[in-house]
Amino acid sequence: MEEKCVDKKVREETNKILKKYPKQKDELIAILNDIQEKFGYIPKQAQMEVSKYLEITMAEIYGVITFYSRFTLTPKGKYNISVCLGTACYVKGSQKILDRVKERLKIEPGEVTEDGKFSIDEVRCVGACGLAPVFMVNEEVYGNATVQMLDQVLDELCNK
Repeated sequence: MEEKCVDKKVREETNKILKKYPKQKDELIAILNDIQEKFGYIPKQAQMEVSKYLEITMAEIYGVITFYSRFTLTPKGKYNISVCLGTACYVKGSQKILDRVKERLKIEPGEVTEDGKFSIDEVRCVGACGLAPVFMVNEEVYGNATVQMLDQVLDELCNK
């Protein structure tokens, strides 16, 4: 059976990353971080390559990926909108921001728009409680956020 093009590319790129690391289990998080940076998520093919390279089970890798919120198993949009629902943010109205982004983009947390431009995540804390409520677009934090601020940011991103 012929290998799919996507799987082959993921395998090749993952193996380039793996060559930078010794074959030691304690390198797993650093390796996964590099894979996440490269692809925007951690594809199953990449997990399989890591499993072979470090000689650890897929279950161990899956456990690490799902434990750390930094890692994801699904692709993200070009613009990933993360809305903080931690206590400080929630008390100050972050649920309204989440509801608005879902309404505007017509997707739920964990989903990506059909054009691949946007995705939504719910997060529990981004470490910016003093700026509550907050949302993020990729790595940029928007503090003291309002629904109007979200609308303005989305309007700008839609026009890019």
